[in-house]
Amino acid sequence: MRLGGVTREEVLTLVGAGTGSLALDWLLYERILPFSGAFGFLLCWYLLFLVLYTVAGRLQWDALTVRERLATALAWSSGLLVLGVIADQIGYVLVRGLDAARHLNFFTESMRSTAALSPITSGGCLHAVVGSLEQLGMATLFSVPLGILTAVFLVEAGNTRRGARLVKPVRVLVEAMTALPSIVAGLFVLGVVILTLGVEKSGFAASLALTVMMMPIVTRAAEVVVRLVPGTLKEASYALGASQWRTVWHVVLPTARPGLTTAVVLGMARGVGETSPVLLTAGFTARLNLDAFHGNQASLPLFIWNYVKQPYPDMVARAFAGGLTLMAVVLILFVTARVLGRHRTPGDRRTRRSLRRARTAAAAPNAVRVANSTVQAAN
Repeated sequence: MRLGGVTREEVLTLVGAGTGSLALDWLLYERILPFSGAFGFLLCWYLLFLVLYTVAGRLQWDALTVRERLATALAWSSGLLVLGVIADQIGYVLVRGLDAARHLNFFTESMRSTAALSPITSGGCLHAVVGSLEQLGMATLFSVPLGILTAVFLVEAGNTRRGARLVKPVRVLVEAMTALPSIVAGLFVLGVVILTLGVEKSGFAASLALTVMMMPIVTRAAEVVVRLVPGTLKEASYALGASQWRTVWHVVLPTARPGLTTAVVLGMARGVGETSPVLLTAGFTARLNLDAFHGNQASLPLFIWNYVKQPYPDMVARAFAGGLTLMAVVLILFVTARVLGRHRTPGDRRTRRSLRRARTAAAAPNAVRVANSTVQAAN
């Protein structure tokens, strides 16, 4: 609802529909029907609210207004539901992991010297954080250029008759990779890179598996963004004599920069929480391993998976604290990506510099004329 546009009748109708549907729902669940359960109660309350709100609105508004306000109520309630689910998940993880997360050692130590019955003040997730950052960083370095280049190829080559023949198999492959189960990507890297080529299990092998998962996501999202670049911008570039690759590099990609950042964020979101491909390709260790190319390397998803299934309360608390750490790492990465990808019109600095030079050049003759007239007046 718009601020300042809500009338008293709308508020009373909304409150009356909510109160009446709650009372009717309680009557059905507690006195008439043999139903039970909180989920069913809330779902029935929501459906009854929509029905009563529609009926009450139809008694005082026309059909178009009723549909508009019903859609508004659906949008607001859906948004509040999503926020409620997110708050519930974060709150549950926070409550379960607060015992371990409130100690500084959890973020500065590894689990190398921590046993199952060690106190909560011993051990931490430092090795898992380092492993996740290294693996995700390398996977982003591999998948983002490949994904964006593939997206540009699908858009630019698809505009020609000859390139359309090459675009179709590439598009089919990208769509197939999008629906690829994560464990299949891990098995692929395990069979081809580790068993066939002889590369040992490491963070590098895990990053290759994450690259297989992230690249199609980046490609699909980047293709949509690149297609949204106005054709008039490219036509203007071609009219000035620029080649196709210069147009893509200097016009298309800078214009689509905010959307491409979103594509990168989506790819990172797909790869940061993967467990099975990392387990198959990087293994697990309780030690801090800074070398991503040699030796087993842990990650936060593996840290959570390994300790949450143990029957020791302190280990379970460490697992939930690892979940909080993973949320914090993802939040930091996403905010950083959004800040770096803020929209800046191409050539803004050059434009401002040119404008300053133009103003200076225009002001110089005026200053000379003023100085001459002053000298003449003095004489």
